Amino acid sequence: MEKPPSVGDKEKKLAKQRKKELEKLQAEDKKRKTEFRVKIEKEINDFINDSAKTRLKYEPMDRVYRSIVHDVAEVAGLTTFSFGERDDNRYMIVFKKEFAPTDEELAAYRSGKIIDPEEAREIYKTKAASSKEDCQISSTHEKDFVPTTNYRDKYKKLIGEDAAKDAARTLEANKQFGFVPSANKRDKRSVEEMMNDIRAKKKQKQAEESTEQPSSSTD
Repeated sequence: MEKPPSVGDKEKKLAKQRKKELEKLQAEDKKRKTEFRVKIEKEINDFINDSAKTRLKYEPMDRVYRSIVHDVAEVAGLTTFSFGERDDNRYMIVFKKEFAPTDEELAAYRSGKIIDPEEAREIYKTKAASSKEDCQISSTHEKDFVPTTNYRDKYKKLIGEDAAKDAARTLEANKQFGFVPSANKRDKRSVEEMMNDIRAKKKQKQAEESTEQPSSSTD
């Protein structure tokens, strides 16, 4: 007659069974995510090659699956946004970068409004044309700008009648830049002559100081 299984044996058997079930669930989950990623990659590729489409909308999905869509779209060079207040009803829209949504369009999506793709395309074209027109107007204003005052009149006392550019043309470059030209020196003596004069003055001063000192006398 066999012994009844101990409590330890039962726990080990249940733990082993739970481990197998967990591994099975993990494998199934991994398989579903892999299949979902392959499906999204195909849809994204078809979306890129379809010139008539500017955005691709997905139904609400779990956060993990939204992250897969975000990842695939980012690799493909597309822009993605998620909309919806609660996690269970958040949905995604993938945009081609040349048709990225405007701030007004994003605000409309966040408020729950559904925008027709053709309407969105027209919004984008209108904004692009308006931006181009603003740039042209700004450029025209810069070309037509005329100062109201002449700075030469205002600073006449400082820069004189002629502008600094005109005055600079009359200047001559100093051939010994950083040194005083010999023509500007007042002292025409050579270095040796100057040193001799300095020595002579020093000797004369020493002689004068020695004669001025009183001689010591003894009582």
